[in-house]
Amino acid sequence: MAKPNYAFAKRQRDLAKKQKKEEKRLKKAEANPSTQPEEPPAQPTGDQKTVP
Repeated sequence: MAKPNYAFAKRQRDLAKKQKKEEKRLKKAEANPSTQPEEPPAQPTGDQKTVP
């Protein structure tokens, strides 16, 4: 008989939780469109050169 893979099971539970949380967040956003989700500020890329 094969041994249970606890790490895999935990990962699956975590992914399911994360997906459920994201769906709940999206549903809330649809219900209340006046509040926009905060986006992190854009970080500069290495292409831009800054001169001190």
